[in-house]
Amino acid sequence: MAMDRDQVLRAAAALLSRKSTATMDEVAKAAGIGRATLHRHFAGRDALVRALEELGIREFEVAFDNARLDEGTAIDALRRLVAEAEPNAELLAFLVTENQLFEGDQVNEGWARLDARVGALFRRGQQEGDIRIDLSPAWLTEALYSLIGACAWAVMDGRVAAKDFQYMITELLLGGARRSVEK
Repeated sequence: MAMDRDQVLRAAAALLSRKSTATMDEVAKAAGIGRATLHRHFAGRDALVRALEELGIREFEVAFDNARLDEGTAIDALRRLVAEAEPNAELLAFLVTENQLFEGDQVNEGWARLDARVGALFRRGQQEGDIRIDLSPAWLTEALYSLIGACAWAVMDGRVAAKDFQYMITELLLGGARRSVEK
């Protein structure tokens, strides 16, 4: 039976999102393949994590496209972005805590593309007067990624309801990021 690479990566992402220290044997078992088959396609954990990074960046670029970040208000676009990111939130949660992806000179340029798109969204919100100007778009971008990851873990652990994913993230981020109207 032929191995579906994306299916194996998704199984690995699901496992590693719950258990970041899982061994290659555990990943192979979760994917329903033998360890030798896994090693033929991914020489080791580093190669597997890099492949997951590529998958994650690809999935989030699609989510950003689907969220239509340039349409409507920045607040509406942010809400759409969180909704589009939800199906892959566990993968993002794993990737943003995987230090090896952000050390040295081998950082994937896909992260910069994602950061630029989210940063532009926050800058637009600041220009529209809906987002506080005392918080940088870079910081708001990091906060968004962190909230998505934290909420994904809380849902996985059963500490919060999955149905509240979008609401919890947007309300916490926007409640702290919205420009207060002075009276």
